[in-house]
Amino acid sequence: MKKVAVLGGGQLGRMLIRSAIDFNIDVAILDPNPEAPCQKLATEFEVGDLLDFDTVYNFGKKHDLITIEIESVNTKALQKLADEGKKVYPQAHIIEMIQDKRIQKQFYKENNIPTADFILTDNAAEVAANVDFLPAVNKLGKGGYDGKGVQILRTKEDLPKAFDGLGLLEELVDFDKEISVIVARNEKGEISAFPSVELVFHPEANLVEYLFAPAQIDEALAQKAEEIAIGLTQKLEVVGLLAVEMFVTKDGQILVNEIAPRTHNSGHQSIESNMTSQFEQQLRAILNWPLGDTSLIIPSAMVNLLGEEGHTGEAVCAGLEETMDISGAHIHLYGKKITKPYRKMGHVTIRDQDVERLKQKIDQIKATLKFVTA
Repeated sequence: MKKVAVLGGGQLGRMLIRSAIDFNIDVAILDPNPEAPCQKLATEFEVGDLLDFDTVYNFGKKHDLITIEIESVNTKALQKLADEGKKVYPQAHIIEMIQDKRIQKQFYKENNIPTADFILTDNAAEVAANVDFLPAVNKLGKGGYDGKGVQILRTKEDLPKAFDGLGLLEELVDFDKEISVIVARNEKGEISAFPSVELVFHPEANLVEYLFAPAQIDEALAQKAEEIAIGLTQKLEVVGLLAVEMFVTKDGQILVNEIAPRTHNSGHQSIESNMTSQFEQQLRAILNWPLGDTSLIIPSAMVNLLGEEGHTGEAVCAGLEETMDISGAHIHLYGKKITKPYRKMGHVTIRDQDVERLKQKIDQIKATLKFVTA
């Protein structure tokens, strides 16, 4: 029986385990939270700091194949494991590059990958010195996740909000849509891309609120987005998955925003809506198996279930049965005991051939299914 070791035991690991079971693959998990979503499902579960060299190294040396479900891991330990013959996918140097948005943006520029103009800044004073570059997005180089570490600066009055650390100023793109393409690549170099999806972000939390699959863009733009995402995957020579988030500008350009070398929030609907899910595809890629058919079975939407504002504490899921009564809706709960504002607690995939009905059902689910406290 094959075994995969995973750094991180959150919802992405939880859904990966579901796919692993189909192939009789054991999954070992390392996570700092003793009550992580994977805790009761993993074949082996170990509590430990993902950023600690010794913890990651000692966990990894017990296994032959190591992957991630979060980028915030000790890459030096992963590189040592790879040097000693362990298979580490995605590769440590790719994770390290993606951990720093400054290096990520420079990689795009050096490799002629279309992206928004940017200026590297070392502190808040340097941001203020580039007031003429506004409006812009100020991003921390490291540590940002799910909307954290990102601040929009429209005018000089917003400068007090600037981050006083290593970061960048990125041109505020006047975009029409935000889309994502997830690409898989195995050791043999075989590549397969999922159809593009259209992302709608929460206005306050700066994370995906819901999405549509496929993206509501014309075929030429969809093809261009796929070519850019595949090109990036080839340049990096990543083994595993690469999620590529992009802007579609109002004048028809496609600009790369950010990338993630793992399963991604923009691929959750693939479990019910594609021939192969992103989680099965990750396993196929890192095990060097043939990649699966990514074609869409049926149009879908995915709604992230976020913790409600004003609610922090033991989670209560309200509106569950009413949501179950919605045709085409499939609920995924992540097993998190504590809710807090905007925390990802689950998601709902909705399948329907009619896009307008999908939109109606999104609104219905957003109004019905909520994570609150007692």
